[in-house]
Amino acid sequence: MGYPFVEIDLEKIAANARLLVDLCKKQDIEVIGVTKVVCADTAIAQAILSGGVKALGDARIQNLRKLREAGIKVPLMLLRIPMPSEVAEVVQIAEYSLVSEYATLERLSQAARQVGRTHKVILMVDMGDWREGVVPQKILPLVEQALLLPGIKVQGFGANFACYGGLIPTEENLGRLIDLTRQARREFSHELPVISGGNSSNVELLLKSAIPPEINQLRLGESILLGRESVNRKPIPGAFQDAFTLHAEVVEVQEKPSVTPGEICRDAFGNLPVLKDRGIRKRAIAAIGRQDVILEGLRPILPGVEILGGSSDHLILDVTDAHQDINVGQELCFFMEYGALAHVMISPYVSRVYKHYNDCCYEAACCK
Repeated sequence: MGYPFVEIDLEKIAANARLLVDLCKKQDIEVIGVTKVVCADTAIAQAILSGGVKALGDARIQNLRKLREAGIKVPLMLLRIPMPSEVAEVVQIAEYSLVSEYATLERLSQAARQVGRTHKVILMVDMGDWREGVVPQKILPLVEQALLLPGIKVQGFGANFACYGGLIPTEENLGRLIDLTRQARREFSHELPVISGGNSSNVELLLKSAIPPEINQLRLGESILLGRESVNRKPIPGAFQDAFTLHAEVVEVQEKPSVTPGEICRDAFGNLPVLKDRGIRKRAIAAIGRQDVILEGLRPILPGVEILGGSSDHLILDVTDAHQDINVGQELCFFMEYGALAHVMISPYVSRVYKHYNDCCYEAACCK
């Protein structure tokens, strides 16, 4: 296997899924396992399912199609609002969609009727994160319209937190979502069985058993894959944070000044470098760059290695204080934050190796 590659421990992912499913089960919460950050990698999806997750969600219909083509038969949820141009495929592949526009509901209704299906929708309410969803005062009129559409089954309400506006889920704002659901149930005499309360940003409340009892669904990705909640990035007790490891090869080791000798301009990405004079330092270059990964989301595993920055294809490291000698051809490993993992998993230049359950056997595959 050539460099760079990401090593994926499927057993640790399954264990994280099992931990979160068990936590949620105690509070009568269903887990939707979110595969979008790994581009619906089917081996990872199977690991999530082996941990007890019963349904998967992804933001892209292409990824849900990949899961179906791999023989995965569990219910699938389209997390991004369906594009009008894809509704025919959505009703064929996904059991659920998250929807906020009546125009989209109309198209889903028409597409579902054409193939003789009923498509389930969760109507999204924007509780203040300012991404998808109608404002609370507009949700009841949307419910009234949606209930009249044939081929559509309104399952309930959903909300999103800590993605765009950074709004943290609390007992109070989740309580307002519950109040809206109760009001809709009374007004329209409709069951609305699902209240989808958010994502991995809800895990801290989950650990405190502080999620209001009527919240019965969470859409979890980062917490399963990286073993952290997504508000403060705190590790989840008992979960693994090292299911993914990035491996890169060193291609240069040189002693160089730490500041540029001449006039400075913006770098290739439009940023103005800020350099601190630390004298002559030992630097290494690893063969991976911004075209593959968000460099700021990497954490060197070897103590004493410091990330200075990089370009499209080069990761520049200060290895002066590294706890072992660094040489050309040596492998350096990194843990990744969520954004870095997302970029690595879409790069055609980063391969994947899988550590299988209960053994040390690795299987290689190129990212496509």
